Amino acid sequence: MKYEWRKQAKALYLPPQTPTPITVPPFNYYTISGHGDPNDIEFGERTAALYAMAYGIRMMPKQGLTPDGYYEYTVFPLEGLWTLDPADVAADGQFDKADLQYKIMLRQPDFVTPALAQENLARISAKKPNPYNAEVQFETLTDGPSLQILHLGSYDDEPASFAKLASYATEHGLKRRTLAHKEIYLSDPRRIVASKRKTVLRWLMTTDEA
Repeated sequence: MKYEWRKQAKALYLPPQTPTPITVPPFNYYTISGHGDPNDIEFGERTAALYAMAYGIRMMPKQGLTPDGYYEYTVFPLEGLWTLDPADVAADGQFDKADLQYKIMLRQPDFVTPALAQENLARISAKKPNPYNAEVQFETLTDGPSLQILHLGSYDDEPASFAKLASYATEHGLKRRTLAHKEIYLSDPRRIVASKRKTVLRWLMTTDEA
């Protein structure tokens, strides 16, 4: 049976448009880090490097390479962990996108081992050169206790959804574990108009007692 994250992992990837607590377990990812405006070409090239590696794993059986434990699955959505240096944020909360710091990532199925990930990285880098292939890492990351919401609309309108997360956190005695936040992109911005884009916004949380 094909693993489809939209059907079998709804709690992780398809939350309601209201703040929802969740505990996210460890997952393996291809990751790449950068700095700057996500509208710049460098961000697009880093994203392309990640997708090349992810589809390299996905298509291995068609290349006559079937890893142990392989199963059919849908490639996971792009995720991004975003933050800013506090000094780059103005008193009114405004900031320049050029100052953004990010780690973008694509989750990998549990059959992908570090050895397989590195083998695939080398193979795809030889077939599809990209100046950012050398920056791709394979990591195990854990969001843990989190608070998330589905944001519908433009990325520039995300503050309204963040305000809902903030209200819920205050009401329930929660606090953020880090100033960084996670975004999971359920819509392709090249194909979906801004007003209809769906993005999961996730804060990594703790409690006041922790």
